[in-house]
Amino acid sequence: MRRSYKFLLRPTSKQSAALVAFLEDHRQLYNAALEHRRTASRKAGVTVRYGDQSGELKHIRADDPEGQGRWSFSSQQATLRRLDKAFAAFFKRVREGRTPGYPRFKARGWFDTVEWPKDGDGCRWDCQPEHPAATYVRLQGIGHVRVHQHRPVRGRAKTISVKREGDRWYLILSCDDVPAQPQPATGPVVGLDMGVASLVTTSHGEHLANPRHLEASADRLAAAQQGLARKKRGSKRRRNAVARVAALHAKVRRQRLDSAHKAALAVVRGYDVIVHEDLRIANMTRSASGTIERPGRNVAQKSGLNRSILDAGWGVFLRVLAHKAESAGRELIAVNPANTSRTCARCGHCAAENRLTQAEFACTACGHTAHADVNAAKNILRAGLALRDAAEAA
Repeated sequence: MRRSYKFLLRPTSKQSAALVAFLEDHRQLYNAALEHRRTASRKAGVTVRYGDQSGELKHIRADDPEGQGRWSFSSQQATLRRLDKAFAAFFKRVREGRTPGYPRFKARGWFDTVEWPKDGDGCRWDCQPEHPAATYVRLQGIGHVRVHQHRPVRGRAKTISVKREGDRWYLILSCDDVPAQPQPATGPVVGLDMGVASLVTTSHGEHLANPRHLEASADRLAAAQQGLARKKRGSKRRRNAVARVAALHAKVRRQRLDSAHKAALAVVRGYDVIVHEDLRIANMTRSASGTIERPGRNVAQKSGLNRSILDAGWGVFLRVLAHKAESAGRELIAVNPANTSRTCARCGHCAAENRLTQAEFACTACGHTAHADVNAAKNILRAGLALRDAAEAA
């Protein structure tokens, strides 16, 4: 299996300054390569590819030894590949008739990650030059940076990335050949219904709470954003206010991820087969504002629902659940959620009138009553088991 590990870096003040310069030079390289492609296409009708720009790197490094020349050649190639992938995605959207979204220049706040494609080429993971008990990563042009390694790394480090989040720096290791950690078989199967009142409701009637981390921090976020709005653009005090808002959002993000790990671990430890809804969260949280010619309805209500869905973190939970299920050897099945909330789990009658309220289900055909989310979870489980049986029969 392939897994990623994320560790906090503890650079010195000198190393922090070097990391900032390192990130800025890679951002400028990305923007210069993008400008090169734009100019060549618009003025000469020439398509510039990754191989052309990679071949020019040696000249760029030779002309700027104190800038671009001091960083790893492979990390700069990875930055050019990142741009090449952005163009590949752009042309794919054009072919499919979707909104193209031409690649954009990266401002300072929109370029926070640099990658090394190979451990040992411009970087070295887990080197211990000073303290045998501590963990370090060596980065070309920056030195040996201490790593807060809070858990063991399994497998072989494939790629190494450095990411800035606010005023913190993180090391991300992508490892191959990570051994699975199978859990003992438990026997039970379960269907999961995602919700806002409860993050997850199981077909056995259990409810995993939705912590609502964003809602809990709403007052502090509002105060911080109001303070930001009062600061003069370009001032030092505005930069500090921006940092405060970013720190609050980062805390909410970490809390949401932590809750997702705990909830997913509880599910994986308890069940052998897990069936969940195949949700299209981006479509579900699309704005209802519409256009000037055809304005939407219930825009404020839909906006509040979208905020609640995103605060619940369904996508984060399902992604973490998939990783943990694979590692534990559990079977994970995604099913179409259509009509699962309005179909009776006892007789199969489907009607919108079956769902009385958000929490109440009462079948108009057979009279069966249940918690609406539990009823939906049972339908999800039945659909998943049917898919599995059909796959086995084929």
